Amino acid sequence: VQLQASGGGLVQTGASLRLSCAASGGTFKSRLVGWFRQAIGKERENVASIRWNNQNLQYADSVKGRFTISFDNAMNTAYLQMNNLKPEDTALYYCAVGKQYSLQYSYWGQGTLVTVSS
Repeated sequence: VQLQASGGGLVQTGASLRLSCAASGGTFKSRLVGWFRQAIGKERENVASIRWNNQNLQYADSVKGRFTISFDNAMNTAYLQMNNLKPEDTALYYCAVGKQYSLQYSYWGQGTLVTVSS
């Protein structure tokens, strides 16, 4: 499975962005799908995940109530809707998926940069 993330950019505090993660060579059906981010000088953080066809949505405390993960099987695309962005959300964002019915991530996309100015 190859993943291509897009949608990052430079925005102001309070703005919204929607990141997309397009899959080729496979679908999101029956897989664990996650979004991660890594800021300069910080460890990678799992900000959101979704399991088995829209079940078990989980979010990092830092993004709860502001970020929403979803995916569209028909379009083979996963999304991360990010609202009320803050400067501390600035990071390189990655998408990842696991093998079917696995709780581990096996495939990673390249990052898309999100920069939030104050």
